[in-house]
Amino acid sequence: MSIQVDHVTKRFGSFTVLNDVSLHAQAGELIALLGPSGCGKTTLLRILAGLERPDQGRILLHGVEVTDQRITDRRVGFVFQHYALFRHMTVTQNVAFGLSVLPRVQRPSPEKIQKKVDELLSLVQMRAMADRYPNQLSGGQRQRVALARALAVEPKLLLLDEPFGALDAKVRKELRRWLRRLHDELHITSILVTHDQEEALEAADRIVVLNQGHIEQIGTPDEVYENPATPFVYQFLGDVNVFHGRVSQDRPSHEGASEHEQDALGEHEVTFVRPHDLELSLSRTTPTQIEATVRFVITAGSRVRLELVSKDSSQTIAVELTRERYRELKLRQGDMVFVHPKQLQVFKIPSP
Repeated sequence: MSIQVDHVTKRFGSFTVLNDVSLHAQAGELIALLGPSGCGKTTLLRILAGLERPDQGRILLHGVEVTDQRITDRRVGFVFQHYALFRHMTVTQNVAFGLSVLPRVQRPSPEKIQKKVDELLSLVQMRAMADRYPNQLSGGQRQRVALARALAVEPKLLLLDEPFGALDAKVRKELRRWLRRLHDELHITSILVTHDQEEALEAADRIVVLNQGHIEQIGTPDEVYENPATPFVYQFLGDVNVFHGRVSQDRPSHEGASEHEQDALGEHEVTFVRPHDLELSLSRTTPTQIEATVRFVITAGSRVRLELVSKDSSQTIAVELTRERYRELKLRQGDMVFVHPKQLQVFKIPSP
């Protein structure tokens, strides 16, 4: 089922949560709504579900407007962050619930419901837990049950609101990979709300980055990470160093228009460089390098992280190195190094 959000605005009192938001999801796509708390992503999800109505704009599912349609008529499956399982029901009873409360003319026979439940529990790898109650399950297992329950009614649209937010990091990583494999098998159009950048980059076909009620960028994970459209996207998607002025790969640092000239134009330049896009050397090899001192070294993990402080401006600079490169440089706290960007992006920012 394709989804079209057409110029949707939503206000709560005087506060505008969504401001003229438009997007289109193709049938079978997994779209991640990514952004900080309060950016409007959950409100947009609730509007898609029929739990909220937009003040302006419309929602179309597969070309049919459903803006005023009730949630019960939209064939939507909803998975919440905190599972929302019935504590007094077994796993089987929880998954069967949506089918068992359908109107009599639509309700499958008890045998068909049981067969459907068995299939879904096998799909989410929970068949062995069928007779257990929610308090006898781990957080990851409860979320699998919640997903099976959402799938039981054969939704045309699957909405996931921070589904792994209550789980620890290791379980979140396992479940989002499992969700991606499950989606590839079922091909249900899905909208995933998350504030976890890694989750969105790993699980989604496309990412919608939201900020203060409007869309900053829509694109594939590679597009939004490698070619951020705005400074907000660049900073939100992973760690980044921000240099006020132009830091170039082929000319001296901060060269370009003077601050006076930039202010006259009503804007100034800000350079963004990711920590893994900075190269270090023990001696100056080009005039563009920034001289800095090693202040802190973290060797835990697959890459070595360093915190530097620049000599000219005392700015903190974060750098990530491979272990091989770190061993070559033999760096220690207090060492002097020269920093050179391998890749960067410059944005013109309106002057305050």
